Amino acid sequence: MAELNSLEELGEATGTVTEEVQEAPVHVQKLDAQGRAYATGKRKDAVARVWIKPGTGRITVGGKDFTEYFARPVLQMVLQQPIVATNRAGQYDIDATVAGGGLSGQAGAVRHGISKALTYYEPSLRGVLKKGGFLTRDSRVVERKKYGKAKARRSFQFSKR
Repeated sequence: MAELNSLEELGEATGTVTEEVQEAPVHVQKLDAQGRAYATGKRKDAVARVWIKPGTGRITVGGKDFTEYFARPVLQMVLQQPIVATNRAGQYDIDATVAGGGLSGQAGAVRHGISKALTYYEPSLRGVLKKGGFLTRDSRVVERKKYGKAKARRSFQFSKR
């Protein structure tokens, strides 16, 4: 039997066509009528809606400045991680509304929303944000309580008597 030297000969021999080459998806800029990028971020039970537009670097959450809304410095740092990672501090105005969950979950949701909105406004930033893990939705949620248990896994105190 003759050797098959190329993919074309292999395709002819097996009866399949190998001309279709799968290309990487092209990410395009997604803006609304006002020139803003919109994204939804989620973490635990919190859901954040985030709008990004060019500006002076003002960040508001629920109508308040983010330092007022998230008083703990750790939460403020979490919120700014995608902006710092992409070196875009002071270039965008960010407006966010958050619902559900506690403050930690809300900060994570806003961070996720900012990351997604940045990729919609500047698709070239996707690689940096993806490498930093900012585009991945943290799927960990609280485990449900089971019957016959005090909490999700904790049993009631055992007594021999």
